[in-house]
Amino acid sequence: MHAVTTQQQITGDKYRFTVLTPSLIRMEYSESGQFEDGLTQVVINRQFPEFEFKVIDYPDRLDIVTEFLHVHYNKQPFSGGGLYVELLKSASYWEQTWHYGQALDTLKGTARTLDGVNGAIPLGDGLVSRTGFSILDDSESLLLDNAANDGQGAVKPRPIAEQDFYFFGYQDRYLEALHDYYVLTGFPPLVPRFALGNWWSRYWPYTEQSFTQLMDKFRDWHIPLSTVCIDMDWHLVDIPAQYGNGWTGYSWNKKLFPDPPKFLQSLHDDGLKVALNVHPASGVRAYEDAYPRMAKRLGLDTKNEQPADFNLIDPNFLKAYFEDLHHPLEDEGVDFWWIDWQQGTETGQKGLDPLWLLNYYHYNDSVRRHGQDALILSRYAGPGSHRYPIGFSGDTWITWDSLQFQPYFTATASNIGYGWWSNDIGGHMAGQRDEELELRWMQLGVFSPINRLHSSSSLFINKEPWTFSAPYDQYIVQALQARHRLLPYLYTHDVRAHEEGIPLILPAYYQEPGNDEAYQVPNEYFFGEKMLVAPVTTKQSPEYRMAKTSVWLPKGTWYDFYHDWAYQGDTTLDVYRALNETPVFVPAGAVIPLTAADEATQFGAALPETIEWHVFPGSGQQHFTLVEDQDGQRCTSTVTVDWTTEQVTLTVEGDTAVLPSNRQHVIVFHGGAVAADSTDQAAITAGQSLSFIGFPEDRTDDLQDEALRRIKAAWTSTQTKENVWRIMQGDGSLPHKLNALRKAADPFFVGMMYELLYCQESQEV
Repeated sequence: MHAVTTQQQITGDKYRFTVLTPSLIRMEYSESGQFEDGLTQVVINRQFPEFEFKVIDYPDRLDIVTEFLHVHYNKQPFSGGGLYVELLKSASYWEQTWHYGQALDTLKGTARTLDGVNGAIPLGDGLVSRTGFSILDDSESLLLDNAANDGQGAVKPRPIAEQDFYFFGYQDRYLEALHDYYVLTGFPPLVPRFALGNWWSRYWPYTEQSFTQLMDKFRDWHIPLSTVCIDMDWHLVDIPAQYGNGWTGYSWNKKLFPDPPKFLQSLHDDGLKVALNVHPASGVRAYEDAYPRMAKRLGLDTKNEQPADFNLIDPNFLKAYFEDLHHPLEDEGVDFWWIDWQQGTETGQKGLDPLWLLNYYHYNDSVRRHGQDALILSRYAGPGSHRYPIGFSGDTWITWDSLQFQPYFTATASNIGYGWWSNDIGGHMAGQRDEELELRWMQLGVFSPINRLHSSSSLFINKEPWTFSAPYDQYIVQALQARHRLLPYLYTHDVRAHEEGIPLILPAYYQEPGNDEAYQVPNEYFFGEKMLVAPVTTKQSPEYRMAKTSVWLPKGTWYDFYHDWAYQGDTTLDVYRALNETPVFVPAGAVIPLTAADEATQFGAALPETIEWHVFPGSGQQHFTLVEDQDGQRCTSTVTVDWTTEQVTLTVEGDTAVLPSNRQHVIVFHGGAVAADSTDQAAITAGQSLSFIGFPEDRTDDLQDEALRRIKAAWTSTQTKENVWRIMQGDGSLPHKLNALRKAADPFFVGMMYELLYCQESQEV
């Protein structure tokens, strides 16, 4: 039978194919002939828009043909020879055919944790691949009862065994694959704005007084914070031996925190949100404050101090776990929980990972109690975990190898839809004190999904900026202030991730998937739509006091975000940065909203009074729409720059009542661009204003000054410096100067100068 159909399912005695999109097909085989239609731990939606495709049904063969795929199946148990898929419209550098059972060769996804890791670890598979296909195997997933209703239904085994997997054949349409994965598994929730600022966390036995004094010190140093985590010493840890160890605990240590509600309220008054760390594995024992409530509900033998064993698959314990244990602490002022599960992958139910269950129940409980401010901090528990943000990546070693791995680890996680990793910025444990390493890690934190400083309980590991020597202390302060300046940009991309399925961070190859060079820079990534970041993850040269980073720039003109130097793209080159610099590039015409510098020194994540719109030279019409939410209401502000007519338009729409009453907009022109002659202001509410700043023309002519600075800073012979400076000032083409430099200096010195010569030539194009 030949048929053109829009009916999703093609079913036989023991097989079923569900055609979800022209590139996404569910494939099932069941000896019983029964198939599962319920929602699973991973897949919560199979309703996709209808489209036409072809089905050819022979007695011994089935063919399914869409715009992009041709499925061949012999109607037998799945095998490499009996089930295979041709990729249609395939580019020459891809595999043409996938056979069942074929080993995957994807661009990788992520891992459960980095606990105890020094350097790199293997990663699981992702959804995108240069072969053009990938597999999401859902065969072992459990079923969710009532998941579509309130997210607290029971998790139960599948009633029948079957092979159940999803074939992704999107070739190089990486963002489309990611979007359809989110349609299938759920879009990431909106992360609360406060989570996007700086977090302070340290495993340390703080007291109410010492923690308050610590916050005062951050404020005195003009360091902005929005979130604090209090590690396990908030609760009793020195407990009688008969109760086991003190890792699990839910009772405040009143010697350290005599008045918890008052303490938490003081942090809230400062504009901070608070998380407490919990290790739930040991359940609730008789010494806990909540034990009488738990015992009464669960009918425990209190005379013999019967513990309430941790068991989330018991509905009674589950109810008590939240209502008797966590909710009272939230009523005192705890905003969310850091679920520090380290006790394995087994529960009393086969195939059910307790970490996944904790994430599932805790996040959905947070949604019911806190709405859009819902949040947890917990480890990754497999595909679909993006529905329960945010991820705690675990306890890494404080080494350069660990730092080197972290940008790749964080960006690649987006290939499995996991966009909100929170790493221990600065590393957690072991290693040795290295102020340069800590600074570079802090700079990476600025351009990470979540910037959470954390470390182990050691007297000799510190992340407080004032514990560093000059100039590292001030450079760290600058980095933390820079993070809070980015909040308008970050929240807008938070909304984009939630509503459009585009993670904040994407590996560089998403821009030009057909370009081999894009795959050769594993630590480079897009940070939102308008920033390309290549963090420094290696030590600087002791001779030249600069660090070298390899950067690939896509086609077009790119500008260094901090220096305004122009770079012609479609190239890979080495860039060199001093201790206080991070390589960040924006495309020509970029419009980027930032909080004004003087407001990025305050606690909290309130909407800023002043938005600075940083505009880089471009052509045609460029714009950026800033999204701001407050109490469930939304307002958008759009700056449009028309380089042809030299007009700048600001349009404010939505519920303007959410904005500060004295909101100001400042247009900051970069790269020698000048303020437009005419300006339209549309739909600007009373009390808002718009002003312009045009940088001096010589901002684009400072390449010679930078060359002189780099040469002066070098610890090398004066004669070499003289020779290099003479070449840099002289006439001649870039190849001519490069040849002369190679004869005059070593490769590192040549590279430092070549970058500036390349920028100079790019500016002249």
